Amino acid sequence: MPKPFTVNDPFLFVVVGIILLLVLSQAVFFLVRSWRRALALGMEKSTLWKVVKTSAAFTVVPAISILIGVVALSRKLGLPLPWLRLSVIGAITYETPAAEAAARAVGTTIGDTATMLTAPQYSVIAWVMTLGIMAGVVFTPILAKKLIGGVQGLEKRDQKWGDIFMNALFMGMIAAFLGMIFGRVTEGLAGWIPVFVMLASALIMALVGLCIKLFKWEWLRDYALSLSMLGSMALAIPITNLVMGVAK
Repeated sequence: MPKPFTVNDPFLFVVVGIILLLVLSQAVFFLVRSWRRALALGMEKSTLWKVVKTSAAFTVVPAISILIGVVALSRKLGLPLPWLRLSVIGAITYETPAAEAAARAVGTTIGDTATMLTAPQYSVIAWVMTLGIMAGVVFTPILAKKLIGGVQGLEKRDQKWGDIFMNALFMGMIAAFLGMIFGRVTEGLAGWIPVFVMLASALIMALVGLCIKLFKWEWLRDYALSLSMLGSMALAIPITNLVMGVAK
């Protein structure tokens, strides 16, 4: 009898572990090369250690938001796939919507943790998450130089239109995510839960920005995203309970 499929199969952990080990090896390789080069240029070890400690502090804490994404996705997708996607070239702003869209396409949702994924469903979600993010890796070296040159040329000819163009690109990216947030508002009050959670996240971000401006807490800039995500996720529970209670 064949072994039933599980999203936390040991084989998946082995494959992901090998990939991440290769990635970490690259990071260590360049770290060592950079350290040796800095010493060759005459930099003091005390200065280098200060840089390392500062970089570590401002890298680990903001990465909490990524860890949150791994934990959230792991309830449905298991640990190996989210661990891989958010450890290499993935981003929580992409992986979560991509996983949700793929899950809905195969008849389930990321939030539906009561039912287990079948192997075909898992495969579809994994392919969508992986192939989508690879577009940036493939097309960036091919198109980025030409695109950046075009934008810089536009800014040189007309700074105002250059700013409008960049703002339009940014708003287009934001609109893609807003579509997922507002996509279910016609289904009743429960469909507004993502909107309320988004507003809570925006309010927390605004409060962080206010603290930075009023109290000059510049160190908060590196923690703003993590605080906003943690706060909105915590508030999502009472918001959902309140909305569902009113809906009944």
